[in-house]
Amino acid sequence: MKKITLLLIVLLGVTHFILPSRCEEDAKDDSAEDLGEEDDDDDDDDADDTEVKEENGVLVLTDENFDTFIEDKDTVLVEFYAPWCGHCKQFAPEYEKIAQTLKENDPPIPVAKVDATKASALSSKFEVSGYPTIKILKKGEPVDYDGDRSEHAIVERVKVVAQPDWKPPPEATLDLTKDNFDDVVNNADIILVEFYAPWCGHCKRLAPEYEKAAKELSNRTPPIPLAKVDATAESDLATRFGVSGYPTLKIFRKGKAFDYNGPREMFGIVDYMSDQAGPPSKQVQTLKQVQELVRDGDDAVIVGIFSSEEDAAYEIYQEACNSLRDDYKFMHTFNNEVTEFLKASPGQVVMLQPEKFRSKYEPASHSLTIKDSTPASEVQEFFKKNILPLVGHRKQSNDGKRYTTRPLVVVYYGVDFSFDYRVATQFWRSKVLEVAKDFPEYTFAIADEEDYADELKSLGLRESGEEVNVGILGEGGKQYAMDPEEFDSDVLQSFVMAFKKGKLKPIVKSQPIPKSNKGPVKVVVGNTFDDVVMDTKKDVLIEFYAPWCGHCKKLEPDYTALGKKYKNEKNIVIAKMDATANDVPHDSYKVEGFPTIYFAPSNKKQKPVKFEGGKRDVEELSKFVEKHATKLTHKKDEL
Repeated sequence: MKKITLLLIVLLGVTHFILPSRCEEDAKDDSAEDLGEEDDDDDDDDADDTEVKEENGVLVLTDENFDTFIEDKDTVLVEFYAPWCGHCKQFAPEYEKIAQTLKENDPPIPVAKVDATKASALSSKFEVSGYPTIKILKKGEPVDYDGDRSEHAIVERVKVVAQPDWKPPPEATLDLTKDNFDDVVNNADIILVEFYAPWCGHCKRLAPEYEKAAKELSNRTPPIPLAKVDATAESDLATRFGVSGYPTLKIFRKGKAFDYNGPREMFGIVDYMSDQAGPPSKQVQTLKQVQELVRDGDDAVIVGIFSSEEDAAYEIYQEACNSLRDDYKFMHTFNNEVTEFLKASPGQVVMLQPEKFRSKYEPASHSLTIKDSTPASEVQEFFKKNILPLVGHRKQSNDGKRYTTRPLVVVYYGVDFSFDYRVATQFWRSKVLEVAKDFPEYTFAIADEEDYADELKSLGLRESGEEVNVGILGEGGKQYAMDPEEFDSDVLQSFVMAFKKGKLKPIVKSQPIPKSNKGPVKVVVGNTFDDVVMDTKKDVLIEFYAPWCGHCKKLEPDYTALGKKYKNEKNIVIAKMDATANDVPHDSYKVEGFPTIYFAPSNKKQKPVKFEGGKRDVEELSKFVEKHATKLTHKKDEL
């Protein structure tokens, strides 16, 4: 029995050593298997990079496999899509049918798709800006597809491009160089020319829209040509026409250049150029047309009177009108009845204000005689000088064209020229006229208080309780508000005279003045700017910041430390101002980005020194302060 027991103990001991050894070997084997699986996975990942998978008959291309797949293919149809795009999802079944149809073609034509949200390099390369975008690649070069998203239309187009002898049609856009520029431009009644740079992103985005517009306009009768100039290769042409940015578009009429102010997408370009191709002045056939404009119009009526289209004055008039055609409505006539009504003679231009804007303080019309020697610029100045009545109606629709001059005196009330309210509107306007006649150097206008509610609010007059309010929009964005009181011509006269004499203080947007301002960095608001920053007894370092600005937040601990460093310097102030919530009431302190830092020396408050180029930390800011300080009492730090 003892022998059996001893044998069992020996066997158990041997088993104890054998089992762990076996587990370790199994573990090693498992580990080896795991490593092998990982290696296989890596191999699979590597294979996935270049392998072209297929989903429902459509090949899946990526940034990694695209070039390898395309390099030996004659024709490939590619859709750039976004997984979340509703149009793409709706198009997917149709695209799968297309793939099946083209797979059965002889020879088969591959159909592929690219997830443009993942394949950023391909999206950029093919300038994909919307989904789905369909392109036919012919020997790797993209051919845009703009037809219907139907199986029949796309398959037929792809088959055409797949023909061995197919070549892309020539561009409708003309290529101009110094060798052909003058010949083409000088002989064109009208032509649009784009000055571009090959590397310019804006130019690349414009290119397909510009080419589509060129094709459309080339089919018009008569056609309107579009051209382009590589301004980097043709620098002399770019310099000649003052090209300083890309793309720059100019309209040429018989070689004379005019700025292009139209849209930059196909339909906008087509519509704008179609309008520009017509004459800038419309012919008046009957007296009734002019009479209606004088009776009911909202803008000056401009009519050129000529004996015929061969009249030299007519050509000068048309030339003058061309540059201003976007902002003015021009007319001309050869009609004797119209000529007599306007009390004019051939060769003259007459400008009349509509009846509602006339007054006893100004002539009912202005006229200019155009001679053979009269330059077009003189005619244009005549238009600009007389376009506004003494007191006009400022509206959102004419603000940017008619009321950009400053100072502008604006009287706000319920302006309404309809029949029921015309008398009340003219009652208040007549009081403005009495004052405007005495200040010809200023522009006066009336404006509806509801149209300019935000402007009234910025003037602090939105809830004034007065029926009529007045503001002056001055140079440099400064605004002046008349204290709310009962409106009359003598009140307005006093207000405008005070402005002329410099006795008015501009309205300053300001946060409330801080109740406690004893921190190391003094908080400045619009209403304390003059008291703190412009204090001639102290040097001031002022930071203009925005609460949302990341750079400003990063600067804050260093700027606070700087404030602590100079806290005992009684004549040096470290300050900051939220430039999004407060006006900066001095033009010398221009804020064009955040943070902007200026040092205002005690003796040169109107000539502050801007902190530029240095690292924004305590050390560099201290050097800047001590370099420009005029009131430093302690010995400069050895930095």
